[in-house]
Amino acid sequence: MNRRTLLALAAGSALLASGCTGTGGSSKGADAEAPDDPAKVRGTITVLTHRTDLVQDGTMKKYAAEFSKTYPGVKVEFDGITDYEGEVKIRMNTENYGDVLMIPAVIEKKDYPRFFASLGSQEERSKKYRFTDYTTVGGKVYGQSPLGALPGFIYNKKVWREAGVTDWPTTPAEFLAGLKAIKSKTDAIPYYTNFKDKWPLSQWTGVNGSVGCDEQATTGLAEGNPWAEGADLRVADTLLYDIVHEGLIEKDPTTTNWEASKPGLAKGEIATMWLGSWAVIQMRGAAEQAGTDPDDIGFMPFPAQKDGTFCAVTSPDYNQAVSIHSEHKEAARAWIDWFTDKSGYAQDNLALSPLKDAPLPGILKPYEEAGVKLLDLDDSKGAEVKTIDNQSEVGINKPDYRQELVDMARGARKGDPDEYLDGLGEKWTETRKSLGY
Repeated sequence: MNRRTLLALAAGSALLASGCTGTGGSSKGADAEAPDDPAKVRGTITVLTHRTDLVQDGTMKKYAAEFSKTYPGVKVEFDGITDYEGEVKIRMNTENYGDVLMIPAVIEKKDYPRFFASLGSQEERSKKYRFTDYTTVGGKVYGQSPLGALPGFIYNKKVWREAGVTDWPTTPAEFLAGLKAIKSKTDAIPYYTNFKDKWPLSQWTGVNGSVGCDEQATTGLAEGNPWAEGADLRVADTLLYDIVHEGLIEKDPTTTNWEASKPGLAKGEIATMWLGSWAVIQMRGAAEQAGTDPDDIGFMPFPAQKDGTFCAVTSPDYNQAVSIHSEHKEAARAWIDWFTDKSGYAQDNLALSPLKDAPLPGILKPYEEAGVKLLDLDDSKGAEVKTIDNQSEVGINKPDYRQELVDMARGARKGDPDEYLDGLGEKWTETRKSLGY
């Protein structure tokens, strides 16, 4: 998972599903069956991807070469798209949007059967794969993510040690105390907001589920108030406010720079950032380029425990799907299965594998050793959450409201944080009730 992916996912809830009218698909050939005999599979398929970097550097071509050893009759061509969400949304008004594509965030979940071929039943696929319910409609699965991630704090272990903090904080208060120690005992910026680039602020929504250690956290959003007293997002947003209000961030958030923050953290100029496990490989790469020790890059869970245990939610990257209009559904399905199961893509990105029986990546070994409980959230009501969010204009996966919260905390705008978060909750619940949820 990279920055572009997170930008797209965060922006998805702001896009209008009406922008994808499409012609839909007929029921004929609506399933993409798994091939029985690889030698008999034929066809040229086009794979749309947001990973333009891997297309340009030849990595995707190498994956295709390996794939062809198992499926010699299939030719794979890649279409790397920079503005993936924007361009694919337009293409999906036609029948020409490739054979395999990453499902754009703009597409309403209920509409998946109109655009994509089924990969099989959720009951069967969930035995082997994570994240199947994110694309399940009517008991059928319409996409599969090739990798996943966990939210957490990327931190410079050397800086935290210099501040005298060697154990992961278990409460928001302990975390704040750690940042204050960094401010008083080191020259590092305790916490870096990445305010100007906006999208990193949306990552805080990933806390949902971790505080209460609840796999039904998404269902809770669809049925309750995300900012009720003690709710996960209330705890997360309050911590963000307190970090800023206590002066534990960069001097001027309006001048932050995402790309510059990577070497900043690698060299110990920045101590901590809330992102996700997908960012660890980027920070370690920055450390190697800066001539510092990549092992100084650490990853810690949100400072909250349930019965003495940390919890962290898993989340999928883009889900790959087969176009319902593909003339080579069997070949397209073969690519998705191979890329998910055999390519090593997740391992290459130090990411969480979608295969339930796969070992955790090395970067998550500290999580494993500490007994952090990984939660696969039930996303059966994810569509309702998205509808509530769009209708209420709260933007639960957008950076806007947290930018306002940060401005409030640093004195750039007036307001009381509790009243502000209460207001978000009221907008959410009023919309939810009006929709009948």
